Amino acid sequence: MQLEDIRYFFTNPPPIYLCQEQAVCYVLSVLLEGESYGTRLIQQLEGESGNYRLSDTILHAALEFLESEGAICGSWHKVEGRGRPRRVYQINPTWHDEARKLAQLWRNSATQQR
Repeated sequence: MQLEDIRYFFTNPPPIYLCQEQAVCYVLSVLLEGESYGTRLIQQLEGESGNYRLSDTILHAALEFLESEGAICGSWHKVEGRGRPRRVYQINPTWHDEARKLAQLWRNSATQQR
């Protein structure tokens, strides 16, 4: 290690990978705005908060958890010009209040990390 390595670390910090709890809250925060699909959730996170990352594994675990809890539902949509359909998710109407509370946890956490 050299001094320049230390400076580089603080001027270009490594990405922060979301854990499953954060991913659940993040997904709900996005779905409150409208339906989305897995790849878009990952891209949106990186675009909005450049230092955060979400792995496919954690995202799928979060989506499976939310579906098993009845918080979200997914359906397959065929997209023109794309070979296979993609699974699109939305919040179940009965879950909107709880989703707002959990989404706020994500927003508070993300704001503190910046």
